[in-house]
Amino acid sequence: MIEFSVVDWAAWAPGLTERNQWMGWADAPFLPQGEGTPSLAEVPAMQRRRIERLGRMAIQAACWCEDAQGADSDVPLVFASRHGDVARSMELLGSLIAAEPLSPTGFGLSVHNAIAALYSIARGHRGNYLALAARQATVEAACLEAAGLLADGAKEVRVVMYESPLPDIFSEFADEPDPFFAWCWRLAPSGTAGTGLRLAWEPAADTGSTAPGLLPHALDLHRFLLSSAPTLEHVTEGQRWCWSRHG
Repeated sequence: MIEFSVVDWAAWAPGLTERNQWMGWADAPFLPQGEGTPSLAEVPAMQRRRIERLGRMAIQAACWCEDAQGADSDVPLVFASRHGDVARSMELLGSLIAAEPLSPTGFGLSVHNAIAALYSIARGHRGNYLALAARQATVEAACLEAAGLLADGAKEVRVVMYESPLPDIFSEFADEPDPFFAWCWRLAPSGTAGTGLRLAWEPAADTGSTAPGLLPHALDLHRFLLSSAPTLEHVTEGQRWCWSRHG
């Protein structure tokens, strides 16, 4: 079991760009849809033009969640996404099939930690950062990493969660809704002012998974944070994850 406090948050999705919009959405959730893209004014234009839509969303949420110290502090960052910018990887594979030369820039920006690196460079962040993926338990894995960093002495850890739709060729493998969205949480040790959360886990009785609902799990967890619901349970691959409030 781990416990921590969420001292602040920021999020971006099509049609949900303001904090009050997210609070209303938590009371009556819906699947975000639309073609919008964050302006990302915090990043210089020459760097911004290299960032695809998913990266802009993730970096925008991270920028909005910076505290008064800004990004150039030693606050560790955990970037998490089930699939990352897989659309860019598919473009590279298409170039290979067509026997076309690969773009070195495109290749460099297709790796899973590319968005985290772009944020670090653009904002002058000097702290530790990592990028991870853990299937349907990606958000739990990210929070476990953050809890470990807090236990090692970090005063705060920022978790950035971001997702996008799978390319059509992979649509048959989609096991939950997959809209564009990104959120960032500022995590601090349990007892810090904020929203106290507890995560416990245990083996599930079977190897099935929670039936897909209206929202992907990571976005549903953000809804849970903003709502007054006491608990949220998620079962995947033989593991039961139990979220609750404390403090």
